[in-house]
Amino acid sequence: MKVVVDANIFLSVILNETEKQKIIELTLDCEIISPSVLPFEIGNALSAMNKQKNLSEKEVLECFAIFNKIPVRLIEIDIKSALEIAIKNNIYAYDAYYLEIAKRLKIAMLTLDNKMIEVAKQMKISIIEVL
Repeated sequence: MKVVVDANIFLSVILNETEKQKIIELTLDCEIISPSVLPFEIGNALSAMNKQKNLSEKEVLECFAIFNKIPVRLIEIDIKSALEIAIKNNIYAYDAYYLEIAKRLKIAMLTLDNKMIEVAKQMKISIIEVL
């Protein structure tokens, strides 16, 4: 099964958060797909955690190394379509990138973001529930 996976799912796994084991179980036999901007989004989130003193430089680099071991297929985004989704639903473009791919490829999505779940359901995108 193919599934579009949001950056917050990757962060939950690499930061060893409580949802990690459930996420691994849910994605074990899946082809994980994300927008091509995913590595940049992960890098930005990790650097923000360092800036906020939540992660050391060493921890940031270790987390990024873990991220790089996760098999994920990166897909180009139809930015115009994603912007239309973002504007219509009053969400960030980065969030709309995941929704655009899930809708275009007609596959389920995995996210921890409640607003994205709400928008996905309105768009008739299947959601894989983590919690």
